[in-house]
Amino acid sequence: MSKRAAEDESLAAPLKGGDRPEAMDVDKDHDMGEFEDDFEDEFESEDEIIEAGVDGRPDAEREAEEGAMDVDGGPETFMVGRQQLEAGQTLTPDTTTYKMLHSLSTPWPCLSFDIIRDGLGENRNVYPATMYTVAGTQADGAQANDNSLLVMKFSGLSKMQGEDGEDSDDEDSDDEDTDPILEHKSIPLNTTTNRIRSHQSPAQDPSRPPTTLTATMTESSQVLIHDITPHLASFDTPGMIVTPQQNKPVCTIRAHKTEGYGVDWSPLHPAGKLLTGDNDGLIYVTTRTDGGGFVTDTRPFRGHTGSVEEIQWSPSEANVFASASSDGTVRVWDVRSKSRSPALTMKISNYDVNVMSWCRQTSHLLATGADDGEWAVWDLRQWSSNSSAKPAPLANFNFHHEQITSIEWHPTDDSIVAVAAGDNTVTLWDLAVELDDEESRDTAGVSDVPPQLLFVHYQNMVKELHWHPQIPGALVATGEQFSVFRTISV
Repeated sequence: MSKRAAEDESLAAPLKGGDRPEAMDVDKDHDMGEFEDDFEDEFESEDEIIEAGVDGRPDAEREAEEGAMDVDGGPETFMVGRQQLEAGQTLTPDTTTYKMLHSLSTPWPCLSFDIIRDGLGENRNVYPATMYTVAGTQADGAQANDNSLLVMKFSGLSKMQGEDGEDSDDEDSDDEDTDPILEHKSIPLNTTTNRIRSHQSPAQDPSRPPTTLTATMTESSQVLIHDITPHLASFDTPGMIVTPQQNKPVCTIRAHKTEGYGVDWSPLHPAGKLLTGDNDGLIYVTTRTDGGGFVTDTRPFRGHTGSVEEIQWSPSEANVFASASSDGTVRVWDVRSKSRSPALTMKISNYDVNVMSWCRQTSHLLATGADDGEWAVWDLRQWSSNSSAKPAPLANFNFHHEQITSIEWHPTDDSIVAVAAGDNTVTLWDLAVELDDEESRDTAGVSDVPPQLLFVHYQNMVKELHWHPQIPGALVATGEQFSVFRTISV
């Protein structure tokens, strides 16, 4: 990020390579003289031109002045969470580093959201872009009854424009000047949403859309399952009205006695299989029946001595899942276990393990984020139930100085990870980057920047992020507002 004075409008255009050089001092009335003949003139010698430099001054003098200008008034690299803004300063993004950047506001902030797959195509690069999401609100305590589940359509998401008014890349485009539009359907909840996840079950008739379900873990300890298929259809069906009956949950899970944050649908059970975990350290599994109903197994999975902060199904094994807890452990489970105890337990942190992401491309890779700001990547093949020693991570980073609030692998690249933290930043990382011994370690004067760090995006109070599975490189994050962006680095 760059920092500048809030009212400073003295620069007509951004400077990409440092400050502009001083204009050459040319005396228009100076008599340059006349040519004496074809082989002689009165210009300075070649040696004098070289010594004078490009602007008529000695190089040493000019470089010293430019260096002073960079220190005193030039753009500086500002690290959010590590530096404080001075009075009269504000942060502004470098728009040349984004392919797309938009902010959208909801009636209340949302702690959690999920992106819903759509029928608009895979790997699409057409702008303005459209996407569908679902989120739960966090209203002020006195207005808890205003809380709702929001089914949303983001449209008119245009890409960035080049400085010359031309498109910044060669991707297809219909209209680059549209403003982003947020449409939403509201489902009353009367309680704060701690975590929400969506799942789609394919329809038996290929011509019909899939059934889209959401599971909402609420502050009241109940887990609400809604069918939001009609809500999504109403965005693109003129005159369609969502009835009050369609706003009611199709299932309410009351097994939990305390609130929680762990929620995940299995990607390998098309009909729907749901895990939910609470602050008592208990995990329940709920299965959708052939008739469309839901059955919750009342025998919980026990093992954590702290709250269950995150649950993730294995992307490759239908009966395996992992959980992360405030007890500093990650535990791996098999739903077929009659004892309902973990098959594997690893103590990976002395702090709360807040979030976790299982790599979809390489299923033995697991990323975790903890309360001390450290995030790490683990090779599950190196974990053993016979060892109580903490395993060594494949990679770990202490760049963030506040708790990690969200982490997610890129959907198609097993070396790219997105991380959100309590220091108001979203960072993008490339684990494939290695710094050779002879390679320059210049980081624009900023210390302690790992070479794997690709990008830093500022977002106030960021809580959760997700990659869009159908728009390559597009990220959505929630905080005080929703931020939709795509960088030039991914």
